[in-house]
Amino acid sequence: MGLIYALGAFLSWGLVVPVHFRLLDGVPAWGILAHRIVWSSLFIALLLAGLRLLRRGPRMTLQRRHAVLLLSALIIAGNWSLYLWAVQNGRMLDASLGYFINPLVNVALGALVLRETLRPMQLAAVALAALGVAAAVAAAGSLPWIALALALSFAVYGLIRKLVPIDPILGLGAETFALLPLALAYLAVAPAPPGQGAGQWLLLILTGITTAVPLMWFAAAAARLKLSTIGLMQYIAPSCLMGLSVLVYGEALPPSRALVFGLIWAGLALYALDAARPRRRASGGNPA
Repeated sequence: MGLIYALGAFLSWGLVVPVHFRLLDGVPAWGILAHRIVWSSLFIALLLAGLRLLRRGPRMTLQRRHAVLLLSALIIAGNWSLYLWAVQNGRMLDASLGYFINPLVNVALGALVLRETLRPMQLAAVALAALGVAAAVAAAGSLPWIALALALSFAVYGLIRKLVPIDPILGLGAETFALLPLALAYLAVAPAPPGQGAGQWLLLILTGITTAVPLMWFAAAAARLKLSTIGLMQYIAPSCLMGLSVLVYGEALPPSRALVFGLIWAGLALYALDAARPRRRASGGNPA
């Protein structure tokens, strides 16, 4: 199930979320962020209430050790804010570089903090992905601070969610409710953007679902998979975003970006091949 949760999260971030936000071009970035928090809070509150009524949900209690979720809430809010700022200020190249670099930071944190080990074929897969990132950085000419901040912030967020033992829905609820007062305060003083019709309001309300659901899936995947595995799978989102930009929105694909795409997916294929080998041996009656 961990792989399914991870695929759901990264395909959502690579396909559903960018299309959704593209339809909200007329709304200021901070307004989108505030609406994401408000409607996510409502969606999660309803979900928690439903789980409690059905008596199928997790134990809905927070403990003292869960206070670290205040930190993860601030980190993910900072990540969202920086990404939206980059979009609003024409720094999408910096943002895309950050999300290409982020999985490598996950692999490094998995090895340094969690003592996760990589087999030779997995190391080769990471090397291919790192080569792709190096090609992207070389094409850009430098490594901007925006890319580094995006990569580090989301990697640390993933590490915290892996280390904190809490149900994914309850954990995301705690994070979102912690940010809710700030979001409501912003919406109370910010002027409403022009042309807010029923369609735009519906899109803003749906940000609660497109924000909360992938994060719940990501948290569930982080609790079940090695951080290094999540790190490599995370290349799915920026790769999908690249394909969406070229095939749907008609953006040009420079040769350097095509090289990045090929190297990253070659690394993913190699990692998947190595991950499948123990399962084949186990199915043949020779457990590893």
